[in-house]
Amino acid sequence: MISKTLTVNNPEGLHMRPAGVIAKEMGKFACDITIVFGEKRINAKSLINIISACIKTGAEVTFECDGEDEEAAMAKIVELGSQNFGE
Repeated sequence: MISKTLTVNNPEGLHMRPAGVIAKEMGKFACDITIVFGEKRINAKSLINIISACIKTGAEVTFECDGEDEEAAMAKIVELGSQNFGE
């Protein structure tokens, strides 16, 4: 398992559009991908779960990838984060 903590810089946090980008892109990987936000553990492949976590701008979230293609998934997460998750 690998993990990386990122800060959400989107002005509106992880609302519908960036959450959709995350869920869509993470759905392409076979490994388990979890977003850790406070006490919450969120399936990064689920749009509804990401939105319902109410992750606001400035929040620190940790992405955990566990499985056969975890390195590729983490590289994609870092890429998405650098692009403000499509915003």
